Amino acid sequence: QVQLVESGGGLVQAGGSLRLSCAASGRTYSMGWFRQAPGKERVFVAAIRWSGVDTNYVESVKGRFTISRDNAKNTVYLRMNSLKPEDTAVYYCAAASRSYGSIRRQADDYAYWGQGTQVTVSS
Repeated sequence: QVQLVESGGGLVQAGGSLRLSCAASGRTYSMGWFRQAPGKERVFVAAIRWSGVDTNYVESVKGRFTISRDNAKNTVYLRMNSLKPEDTAVYYCAAASRSYGSIRRQADDYAYWGQGTQVTVSS
């Protein structure tokens, strides 16, 4: 069992930046970030494979968000720039329990989840 702990959320004005961190208690494979806005379903934001080379983003955050990882620290990051009010959501970190041959964008492919961290972007 892998425990995931997110940090770095908060309140920021539109156009601002935040960096989310997710520390895992053990080795992980692919890791991802999902978000859930009030009254909406949890949706994919970004993912990264263990190598750190392969990444994938939802179209709405491309060019603004960057996912990265430090395997020595078992930590994945999400750098969020040019934040918009529509980015407001609870952000969840997720980790896969096995290696896949490609980036995974479906929540069902991730076995471990963090508790979530609130990101609020004011206009």
